[in-house]
Amino acid sequence: MGAVSEGIMRLFAPAKLTTSLRIVGRRDDGYHLIDAEMVSLDFGDWLFLTEAESPVVEFVDSDGNELHLGPDDLVSRALRQIGSEASVRVEKTIAAGAGLGGGSADAAAILHWAGHSDLVAAASLGADVAFCLDGGRARVQGVGELINPLPFEARVFTLLTPPVMCSTPEVYRAWDDLGGPSGDNGNDLEPAALVVAPELARWRDELGDATGVRPRLAGSGSTWFVEGDYPGEGRVVAHTSPAR
Repeated sequence: MGAVSEGIMRLFAPAKLTTSLRIVGRRDDGYHLIDAEMVSLDFGDWLFLTEAESPVVEFVDSDGNELHLGPDDLVSRALRQIGSEASVRVEKTIAAGAGLGGGSADAAAILHWAGHSDLVAAASLGADVAFCLDGGRARVQGVGELINPLPFEARVFTLLTPPVMCSTPEVYRAWDDLGGPSGDNGNDLEPAALVVAPELARWRDELGDATGVRPRLAGSGSTWFVEGDYPGEGRVVAHTSPAR
């Protein structure tokens, strides 16, 4: 975090990777209870904040092309939660629907900048926002609001994100429809994601064939990952990063 010029503040929003995910129950309101381990990675989005009389939030890709993410994006909701009227330009590196917490990371960057540390309030914006608020490595429980920090471990992962957007609510509904299966690869949502988006299997097999390692699904998808350094076309080699 830091100023890049007078009146402009730059914030980094690191991607998060869910290295394991178990679904352990369900609340009366329908939200699923999880027991997961998450880590922060050394790549992510950049947010540029400026004071403005008529605040706007805009999203652009790495080439500067405008992205349309809807009128009630998590950044706008985070700004409302802290009572800020700043304008924000978000330069996206984390793909939407990739299971890497892009929207949550962006919202958490806003909350962290404002000095907000209420994990329950953070989780009310999105399940991964509470973890992304401090990041690092943690055991995450409840609906995402119970964060137990774990010692940092320097690890490297290779990620492959297909051009497929996975809807987290759809994947959870599919998990329910399947009878709540336990994934045999550390992620209970993996079987459900493959039902929602069967084409994910092609990208899983591509990464597995290239690395000789069985890929795992990141959260509800669509990103596949393996541990280790395996650079190649379409892949991102990322290192874990400590808490803020």
